[in-house]
This record gives sequence, structure tokens and C-alpha cells, in this order.
Amino acid sequence: MTAREYAIQCIKDEAQAVMELIPQIDDSFDEAVDLIYNCKGKVIVTGVGKSGHIGAKIAATFASTGTPSFFINPLDVFHGDLGVMAQGDVVLAISNSGQTDELLRFIPMVLHMQIPIIGMSGNPQSLLAKYSTCHLNVSVKKEACPLNLAPTSSTMAQLAMGDALAVALIERRNFQPRDFAQFHPGGELGKRLLTTAQDVMRTDDMPVLPPEMHLGEAIILVSKAKLGLGIAEVNGEIVGLITDGDIRRAMEKWQAEFFDRTVSDIMTRTPKMVRPETKITEIQQIMNKYKVHSVLVTDGKNHLLGVVDHYACMI
Repeated sequence: MTAREYAIQCIKDEAQAVMELIPQIDDSFDEAVDLIYNCKGKVIVTGVGKSGHIGAKIAATFASTGTPSFFINPLDVFHGDLGVMAQGDVVLAISNSGQTDELLRFIPMVLHMQIPIIGMSGNPQSLLAKYSTCHLNVSVKKEACPLNLAPTSSTMAQLAMGDALAVALIERRNFQPRDFAQFHPGGELGKRLLTTAQDVMRTDDMPVLPPEMHLGEAIILVSKAKLGLGIAEVNGEIVGLITDGDIRRAMEKWQAEFFDRTVSDIMTRTPKMVRPETKITEIQQIMNKYKVHSVLVTDGKNHLLGVVDHYACMI
């Protein structure tokens, strides 16, 4: 076979191994979710070798979706790291064979501390399965490796089962995008969900107009501001809004009489306004719902603080 054909076969084998996990999800999975959900402490994920690498990823996924968790190598437990565990914790122990010596030597310590163990292995008859509070079966028929030796399908199955636990817990906790953002403040999603109107609003050269201003003058101010709008104010309070679209429609409607008309003749008297602390995601929802490209930021007393337009939300 060519390299491409080997790649295709590998992906097919691993995909098949993951699909074959579905019949293996039973009451033990529900018990594992319950144990983690009700855990008062931390979820400590452990494993050796490739299973350890998978365990580190699972722990990271838990931690970023509302479940306090971290990975520990069982070898480190024998050199002082046992102190990080306490009653109220839960251990997720991963081993393809379920017979990994380093992991099995770690289990009696966990049992002595009366910490429940969620075992994850490809052998339901293994010692790991026997001493676990509940056991997740991730057995696969064969590895994607042509020699059937290198952990490939088996590690993919472990990863998929770990993700399944995380997703089930997300639903169980009613974990929302705003919660996700708090754990990912540096990512694009976190930035969008945490950024407020105050962070992006424009505050300089606001196109403020008196309602009695003639539209011929208003066009000049609206054009100079390059926001596509003008804000009508009386005694420092917002009373309306005009857009360049309003101006174009007024020109078509009144033609020669256009220059005799004033801002008050065409202004929207209930413009969309938000507070400085309003999140960008909420502003985007307002824009989509009301088909507007800008919102006014006010102090709650109709005093203008700034403007957020569609482009400012594209962070």
C-alpha cells in the first residue's frame, strides 16, 4: 500500500474502534459521571506512558469545563506527590491492559485513603477493574498499527471516553459559554464573551446634533464622523438617532424640500442603547435582532458615553 492508503486505513481503524465503544457504555459510565459531579475535591487523573499522555489531556479538558482536575504520574506518588490527594477527591486511573505495575502499586494507597477510583482499561477482568469503584471498558479489537503493537486505536478509545465524560459533565453542570470564557480568557471565544461595550466603544468626535438642525447641515456632520449616524440631543440627553440610510430615504421622499426638513423629522426616537458593562456578545444579539449596525452606550440617564458599531464587535 502507498503511504496515503496506510493513512486512510489508520483513520478507518481508529474511527471503527471509537464507534465500537458505544455498546460498552453502561451503568458504570453513569456512576463515573455521578462520582465526578458529586466530587467535593479534585479529579486526579493518572496513567503511565501513552495512557498518561491521554490522561493529561483528559485532565486539561475537565479543568477547562468546570471540573477541578489535574494529572499526576503514579511514579511521582512514591516521591512525595501523594500529599496532593485528600478525602473528597476522585481518581481516574487509565491503563490499556489494566495490569500496569506502576499504576497497581499506586492503587492500595488510594484505597487506604478511601478515595473512589474510576478505572479505564481495555480489560474488564484486570486488577484495575477489580479494585475500581466503577470501570469504563475501552477495549478495542486491534490497534491501527500494522504490527498491532503501537498504542493507536486503544489511545484513541481512551481519549474518546474521556471526552464523553467531559461532555456529559458539561450538560450535567449546565456549563454555559460564559463559564467557558472564564477558563479561556486568552482565546477568541473568551475575548468575545468577556469584552464589554466600554472596551471597544468610540468616544471621540461624536456626531451630536440638535433636533432642529436642518438636514443639509446634518449630512456634513454625519459624513465627517464616519459612523454612518448622528445622535440627536437636547440638554445633554439623547432624544433620537438618524442614520445615513434615513438621510438617503428622506432625499428620495422630499427631494427639493429636503433641505427644509430637520433632524426631528426623520430621527428614530427609540434608538438601541446599552450600558458600558454590556458584553459584546449581547450587543451582537441586539444588532442581529433589530437589524441595526450600531448601538449607543449611555450611563443609564440617556447621557451619551460612546458608540459601538458592527466593526467594533469583530474582535
